[in-house]
Amino acid sequence: MSEPYTGGCACGAIRYQISGEPLFQNDCQCRDCQRKSGTGHGSYLTFPSKLNVTLKGKAQQWNIVADSGNVKTRGFCPTCGSAVYLTFTAMPDLFTIHAASLDDPIRYKPQAVTYRTRGYAWDYLDPALPKFDKMASG
Repeated sequence: MSEPYTGGCACGAIRYQISGEPLFQNDCQCRDCQRKSGTGHGSYLTFPSKLNVTLKGKAQQWNIVADSGNVKTRGFCPTCGSAVYLTFTAMPDLFTIHAASLDDPIRYKPQAVTYRTRGYAWDYLDPALPKFDKMASG
């Protein structure tokens, strides 16, 4: 079994520990992720079960309706504003973290680019990654 994934916000008020391996790791170029990150994409690790997550601290939450019509909830620190995690109403078991919130960001290994149709030429991503017009499926 691998070492748990650990991380949190910039000021340390929110911390997480996740056992197990991510189900999916992606760079998302949707407009919401661009606005959230302040750049051309967001980078995420999605884990299959919230049951494997230990979360300390109280995140502020904000809901947004995704392109699919489903609600995603962003968890961020009310003190420093760091984005930490996402959950999805349509997939309640999943727990997604921002790659930059990891204590050891080198553990992030992107597998795909999603919403490439919304990407910008200046947002250079690994050309070897599979690219999807929307969220990758199956």
